[in-house]
Amino acid sequence: MTQIDAKTLEMLVCPLTKTRLILNSDKTELISSAARIAFPISNGVPLLCLDESRDLSDKEYETLK
Repeated sequence: MTQIDAKTLEMLVCPLTKTRLILNSDKTELISSAARIAFPISNGVPLLCLDESRDLSDKEYETLK
């Protein structure tokens, strides 16, 4: 798995809310806490398409706070 560098992560925003994204603990998804969705990272490339995103569960959302 290729990692996303810190500078790139700073530039990425949620396509829905335009808010900053958070890298999850296992570095496989970018989280939009404002939209309560997660975007997958495939081969080091963030897939910031709403069709590729998944909704966060209530439990996942609570752990972000």
